Amino acid sequence: MSGGSGTRRVRAGRRTVEVHRPDKVLFPGGGDAKEYTKADLVDFYRAVAPFMLPHLRGRPLMLERHPDGIDGPTFMQKNTPDHYPEWIKRVELAKEGGTVCHTVCDDTATLLYLADQASITLHRWLSGADSADHPDRLVFDLDPSGDDFEAVREAARLLGELLDELELPSALMTTGSRGLHVIVPLNGRHDFDEVRAFARDVADTLAEAHPDRLTTAARKKERGERLYLDIQRNAYAQTAVAPYTVRPRPGAPVATPITWAQLDDPELGARRWTVADAVEQARTNPWSGLLSRGRALGPAWRRLNALRG
Repeated sequence: MSGGSGTRRVRAGRRTVEVHRPDKVLFPGGGDAKEYTKADLVDFYRAVAPFMLPHLRGRPLMLERHPDGIDGPTFMQKNTPDHYPEWIKRVELAKEGGTVCHTVCDDTATLLYLADQASITLHRWLSGADSADHPDRLVFDLDPSGDDFEAVREAARLLGELLDELELPSALMTTGSRGLHVIVPLNGRHDFDEVRAFARDVADTLAEAHPDRLTTAARKKERGERLYLDIQRNAYAQTAVAPYTVRPRPGAPVATPITWAQLDDPELGARRWTVADAVEQARTNPWSGLLSRGRALGPAWRRLNALRG
């Protein structure tokens, strides 16, 4: 970074992005948590961009902005403001009663501009803008009732085993919050209704087999201490946190792809990686081409129905 007082300029490809108030603290320190500034956020996104952008390109975004840091107000931004530079890609998509002009992040310069806007967390659609109603990702969100990561680990193992039986490839990601995401690559031929119905059948099958540990109850009061198998993100205009995005929690944890082997690591937790070390994990290429193996759900659905008898 370089530049005068109060502003730094960062090169990103052919563009230069201005970072305003780079020393502004976005993540206050305290306890075991380190302090991080806007400059730290920009530096992280610049470093992780080669690994993160493949998961963002062509996808509508919802931006979680914290202009006064994580202890200040939160803004969930879907519409792209008029003052955003013309070189930032936008896509207009239908919503109930109108349209939304979403931001699309196709390059490093856009990612750094969004970081300058204190967009700490990027939530992405599970479909591309060019086929908005046909997702190429299916997401199971493993949401524990408390901070018990062992329950998350066990649920991930059970779900992974079931997906293996259905002959579906799957990938794991820490959320940077409390749980894990299990992601299945799709070939984009099914619409959201079909994908959501399949996800619900899988979740119901697992919850019925382990009713003391797992639930698909959407209402918190009905879950008790059980882990919630959340499939709600598999719907038009719904979003999931993007791989390698930062979460607005103390210490700046990062939603980080991992291998299935890493699930057995006793050090693993939902907030295992932060802006300090997530790039090192990204360089190991934990998903290693897996997401290019998108599948149709027909054969898997038939296998699931056979299992359910």
